[in-house]
Amino acid sequence: MTSQNTDPSLSRRRFLGGATAAGAGLAAVGAARAQAPAPDPLITDVQDWNRYLGEGVDKRPYGTPSRFEKHIVRRDVSWLTASPESSVNFTPLHELDGIITPSGLCFERHHGGIADIDPANHRLMIHGLVDKPLVFTMEDIRRMPRQNHVHFLECAANSGMEWRGAQLNGCQFTHGMVHNVMYTGVPLKLLLAEAGLKSNAKWLMLEGADSSGMNRSLPVMKALDDVLIAFAMNGEALRPEQGYPLRAVIPGWEGNLWVKWLRRIEAGDKPWQAREETSKYTDLLADGRSRRYTFIMDAKSVVTNPSPQAPLKHKGRNVLSGLAWSGRGTITRVDVTLDGGRNWQEARIDGPVLDKSLTRFYVDFDWGGQELLIQSRATDSTGYLQPTKDELRKVRGVNSIYHNNGIQTWHVKGNGETENVEIG
Repeated sequence: MTSQNTDPSLSRRRFLGGATAAGAGLAAVGAARAQAPAPDPLITDVQDWNRYLGEGVDKRPYGTPSRFEKHIVRRDVSWLTASPESSVNFTPLHELDGIITPSGLCFERHHGGIADIDPANHRLMIHGLVDKPLVFTMEDIRRMPRQNHVHFLECAANSGMEWRGAQLNGCQFTHGMVHNVMYTGVPLKLLLAEAGLKSNAKWLMLEGADSSGMNRSLPVMKALDDVLIAFAMNGEALRPEQGYPLRAVIPGWEGNLWVKWLRRIEAGDKPWQAREETSKYTDLLADGRSRRYTFIMDAKSVVTNPSPQAPLKHKGRNVLSGLAWSGRGTITRVDVTLDGGRNWQEARIDGPVLDKSLTRFYVDFDWGGQELLIQSRATDSTGYLQPTKDELRKVRGVNSIYHNNGIQTWHVKGNGETENVEIG
């Protein structure tokens, strides 16, 4: 067993051999033992918030979290990219519950920084292999029939640093390039119908209005299925970092296709061979060949608590929590092991189970201070079972940084501290 730690947020560690003696499954939560409480001054004394009036409704016209929650923020890893304008920050998954990501905590990925766009001057053009090229204003789009859908958005590079072994020591950093919100917008097929999509149009090119002109090729078959052109998320306008005033929502497919600040859609008969689908967002295999257009995000899960940024702090009753998702449909089952895969138990799924959406799961357990090796594995509605990292590597090698949906392992030590490891 070796360990190397140079930064609190980063860790490289590999476990060789079998799982540690974590115990073959933990007992269910027992009944709480009643004890006479000692006098608690926080209860018996009058606190300031009992004594004085708080702020009035005129002080916070737009609500913000409590000052005691100010540590819950997106974070970046500065050395991952050369510039913050073409970089990523990560959703603090270990601080969240339920399935909806607050708008201010949704991870960001940019290629030329955040575009600052006046919606009154923004236009969406549809042209190419169409009968009638059209230009839509934002008001035009808002007057069309709209829909609301909850979907996850995951960057294809999520967990990408883990292909060669355990690297980033935190659920936020290993899995935080994902979020889940309710989008409001107009089905793309309605816009294409107005333009009169020609029968020989097989691909669309979506282009953003940011300084990078980020563009991707999208099959028409997907565009006519469930793609949404969204102007709102979680009940309000898109945030600037999420593509205000208009973005593409491509349910279940890699996030790079979800073009933000969307300004142009061109219809054609073949893909455009854009930079982001040739030199980037391809999967380099061990033999030097590349998989291309691997759009779908396969079933994946992660235990968010406990995890390196959310260690176990109390013996006795605890709640294990996590998230599962699949770009192919719904999550039907999540299994969890506390002893490195020797014993598995079905987790309790709670809350909405939606198509191509994050799904929340829980395991209630008692912890006596023993070491644990925690993993989760998801099964989706197609029957697909989330693979181990070694199973992925046998097929894909370690040259890629994309589409790593392998099973994550957390090692909980006797003192509750938790780190990112792999079991060999």
